[in-house]
Amino acid sequence: MLQIRCKNNNKTKSFPEGASLLEVYHSFAPELDMPYPVVAALVNNTPQGLKFRLYQNRDVEFLDAREGAGHRAYIRSLCFVLYKATQDLFPGSKLFIEHTISRGYYCNFKKKRGGDGARERESDEVTHDIDRIRERMQEIINLDMPFRRNEATTEEAIRIFAERGFTDKVKLLETSGQIYSDYYTLGDTADYYYGPLVPSAGYLTVWALEPYHDGMLLRVPDWYNPTRLAEKADMPKTYSMFAEKTRWDIIMRLSNAGDVNKAILKGHATELIQVSEALQEKKIVGIAEEIARRSKEMGNKEMRSEVPVVLITGPSSSGKTTFCRRLSVQLLACGIRPYSFSTDDYFVNRLDTPKLPNGDYDFDNIETVDYHLLQDHVSRLLQGERVELPEYNFVTGKREWNGKKVKLTPDSVLIIEGIHALNPKLTQHIPNHLKYKIYISALTSISLDDHNWIPVRDNRLLRRIMRDYYKGAYTARETISQWKNVCEAEDQWIFPYQETADVMFNSALNIEFAVLRPHAEVILSSVPKNSPEYSDAHRLLKFLHYFLPISDKDIPNTSIMREFLGKL
Repeated sequence: MLQIRCKNNNKTKSFPEGASLLEVYHSFAPELDMPYPVVAALVNNTPQGLKFRLYQNRDVEFLDAREGAGHRAYIRSLCFVLYKATQDLFPGSKLFIEHTISRGYYCNFKKKRGGDGARERESDEVTHDIDRIRERMQEIINLDMPFRRNEATTEEAIRIFAERGFTDKVKLLETSGQIYSDYYTLGDTADYYYGPLVPSAGYLTVWALEPYHDGMLLRVPDWYNPTRLAEKADMPKTYSMFAEKTRWDIIMRLSNAGDVNKAILKGHATELIQVSEALQEKKIVGIAEEIARRSKEMGNKEMRSEVPVVLITGPSSSGKTTFCRRLSVQLLACGIRPYSFSTDDYFVNRLDTPKLPNGDYDFDNIETVDYHLLQDHVSRLLQGERVELPEYNFVTGKREWNGKKVKLTPDSVLIIEGIHALNPKLTQHIPNHLKYKIYISALTSISLDDHNWIPVRDNRLLRRIMRDYYKGAYTARETISQWKNVCEAEDQWIFPYQETADVMFNSALNIEFAVLRPHAEVILSSVPKNSPEYSDAHRLLKFLHYFLPISDKDIPNTSIMREFLGKL
């Protein structure tokens, strides 16, 4: 008999060898206060599906479809149902699950007809097809079709997917270096996912599918209450940025991890780095030229009547620091003299910082910034005054005045960078026509394959782990433990204002994970297996292993990547 400890109530029970997690859950369920249906579990802090069988003593934590591994298992399973529905209705069609947007998942569907190949379709036809796909998905869910996990040699898995025309999965598995690979079946439909699924389609009760731009949006449960759909948000500018990302992928002939790996094996890593950096630099040049154009419209160099204010924000580890430096260089090349400062220097003294309900300081709250003083200084600078600006001492937790005086010249541009830069409170007294707002984020520009995207937040979490480690600020475990609070703060203080930006900049690189892998493997391996943070460390390591590692020697010193490689 096995001894299984349930971490949800910290009790231990005996079970026969080979008992499934579902059987274990049913035994513990009467004693658990689980507000929502259980969909997955952590076994020794490693995500597993509920059909997983136990053969040794283990710690088990059951999960519902809120944040974390339970949410991801639910979404993967829903995507498989969507894929099966498209194949049942339109054999040979292609489904691309591309990225998260509007609190759902943007999908592109290309239907084949006879020997004509994929073709453009009229909007009425697209809407009709989506209606049919939605109906078929509901039929599969009503039938409660089981998801079956299959283990095979990687050669056999490659053969299975090659027969079905899955070139994306074939390339991924061919370069994975794995001896055995798992794949899933739903009825007679096979697919590959890099994490567990729910036991059967009947678990998927909250979802929607609707037209979205030139594709469709798969809507999913709310992170905090999985009995309801996540509220949809209109995000046209973010959609345009993802569309730009797709155009860059086409230029580089990369769309998934297999493409990256094949290019590396052919010796093209240096070229990929150079083209990725060139595309980003081209975008920065365009932004600088637009700022210069607006600046010239406000007045000439000899008699400037108004000075533009450039506001730059983005979530954690989006690369704001390096972006500001590169933008400043390009502004100088346009004949504009940038002066920049961070909203961090306007932090209130630590004793005056707002607190969270648990008593910790709430450093992400807008009230952490003395925005009244900041607005006063900006207004005076724009009027041509010489102003002494503060500097925040993070060691003492106090604002200091060190004689840092600034006066803008007629050819100046003022740049303000910080997480609250787009919050209207920060610059509410500055005329809107003077503001040029930039939103920057790492919108993951590569997928594992057509049905397995890499979450944007995982990209940024990896960056933050490495930056914190190389700065000696936090261990990987400590960074992961803080990440949930970071994301909640972003949801409250950053993301609501991203669509107000004049321009968005994607700081992610197609080659990024191949460069990060050699660094991240060592750092993530330090997370103890007995810690709750091991679940995220294990997941990040698992998807990194799908990318062949490359050296960072060809990453230029000006690259945004240098912020996170400990060599800035």
